[in-house]
Amino acid sequence: MRRAALAAWLVFAFSAGASAQYARPPGWAPTPAAPDLFTRTSFHLFATKLATGDRRFGWDTHFGGDLDVVDYRAGRLVLLVDYNAVIGSELRAIDPNQGNYTLEPSLSLRTPAAELALVFHHVSRHLGDRAKTFALDWNVLGARAMRRLAVGGATADLAVGAGRFVQHSFVDYTWTANADLLLRRPIGARVGAFARASGETFGTDRSLYGRGRQSGGSVEGGVHVRGAGGAVELFAGVERRVDADAIGRTPGTWAIAGFRFLSR
Repeated sequence: MRRAALAAWLVFAFSAGASAQYARPPGWAPTPAAPDLFTRTSFHLFATKLATGDRRFGWDTHFGGDLDVVDYRAGRLVLLVDYNAVIGSELRAIDPNQGNYTLEPSLSLRTPAAELALVFHHVSRHLGDRAKTFALDWNVLGARAMRRLAVGGATADLAVGAGRFVQHSFVDYTWTANADLLLRRPIGARVGAFARASGETFGTDRSLYGRGRQSGGSVEGGVHVRGAGGAVELFAGVERRVDADAIGRTPGTWAIAGFRFLSR
């Protein structure tokens, strides 16, 4: 219980939870018996309803995945790709007004205490059916630590990371720190319960837009139903999103509910 409490504290030390606008960290993987290629693949497709009266933000959708390109037992090379579309109803009933791309390769080393990874994180944000002739993107070079803990009959996957912005356009971010805690507990042969809390905070250059550190996040819980070739999750929670309006640099806070299709 002490380890679980410490993990929860680490997550909430950064903020209230991580923005669903950005991709989750890659999944945990056990050490294989021998070095091999493509030892783990994980793909997702999900949609989240945002409870807000703002017509710019109706649904948040993601499609992507992460895979272990090579696992050399001492660690692994992981590639994570995610496409996020924010859907509103300003111009039409279904109006995809944002398209955000995440690309993240990472190289890790397994130690007795945790799996440590060097991470290169790229995000590019775009507008749908709206004029934007300038770049809005950033690159982060950072590190991440990941560990799976057994808590009774449940598992707790904890990931914490930090990094410096080595390139950025139209944002004032200088550094970031984040944490993600996923708790799972089986309640049947194919059904389980889960809870997740994630948080991310951004240091800023006050000389650009005159604002200080920005923090956001999400807390969610739900059920996980596993089938023969995949799984579905139904969840609900709350979220605070950093710079939900990419151009206006304003946050958004709302209740969330949705579904998530997973490859496993």
